[in-house]
Amino acid sequence: MASEIIFPLADRRVWVAGHRGMVGSAIVRRLAGENCEIIMATRDEVDLKNASEVKAFVADKKPDAIFMAAAKVGGILANDTHPADFLYDNLLIAANVTEAAYRNHVGKMLFLGSSCIYPKLAPQPIPEDALLTGPLEPTNEWYAIAKIAGIKLAQAYRKQHGCDFISAMPTNLYGPGDNFDLNTSHVLPALIRKAHEAKVSGADHMTIWGTGTPRREFLNADDCADACVFLMQRYSDFEHVNVGSGEDIAIIDLARLVCEVVDFTGDIRTDLSKPDGTLRKLMSGGKLQAFGWCPRIALRAGVEDAYAAFLFDGAGRGRGPAKL
Repeated sequence: MASEIIFPLADRRVWVAGHRGMVGSAIVRRLAGENCEIIMATRDEVDLKNASEVKAFVADKKPDAIFMAAAKVGGILANDTHPADFLYDNLLIAANVTEAAYRNHVGKMLFLGSSCIYPKLAPQPIPEDALLTGPLEPTNEWYAIAKIAGIKLAQAYRKQHGCDFISAMPTNLYGPGDNFDLNTSHVLPALIRKAHEAKVSGADHMTIWGTGTPRREFLNADDCADACVFLMQRYSDFEHVNVGSGEDIAIIDLARLVCEVVDFTGDIRTDLSKPDGTLRKLMSGGKLQAFGWCPRIALRAGVEDAYAAFLFDGAGRGRGPAKL
């Protein structure tokens, strides 16, 4: 049974920061049924890395609630190649939006983080209290540190100023609006593009990074958006909340699933010169489940929808780096 709504969104002004990204656009879709006024802004309208622009924007638009889904994101290669960008940009975005929300008396803000905040050797499934209990995965520690700072900002403003700021930590996300650029994408969209290009070119195989043995948990972006709205309406506390599917899959098995969906019948080869990353990353979803939320989109159905979205957007072109 779902918990009580303590912060209804009906008739409120809601800013979705990062509305052009995969998660932000999913939140906009989800909010369409909440009878609220959705506020959106492009990078040309407000640069989230510019504190004065963010403060002026929030002061002018006067949102009652903020979904902080904006971020500079990317996969292992992007994180490892541009560590300064991932750390600096995401620190600025989190700090500027949080400070502006406080200064302009925003009623509630949800900061959206990432499961990479947890230690590389965290217990499985990973509980929320595993945060800061061990070293991070080196290939994405820069992004992780920025996201940890975002959590701590929300907690600090709650503690010092009484702000109703909360944080949600989603697992690996995928879905419509994903980034299919092989240089900057995450594993699932990269597999979709690789399988599709191998099929179109008539190749006899496709290659995946590492051994294929690491296990990952995946959640559809529309499920994540639903969880974010659920938490915005029903959760108000200090600790962040995990948002996941509760199931994980080996990368090699994920590759096989993608190949089935794409209808690529060639071999799958592994490139052992490339890193595996963390061997397993499954989050505990008990806290959110206790509030009455659970995901609805099965992995295969979600991959089918993601592939359809890829084809619709223009197969083989990719989407380029994710937008802030």
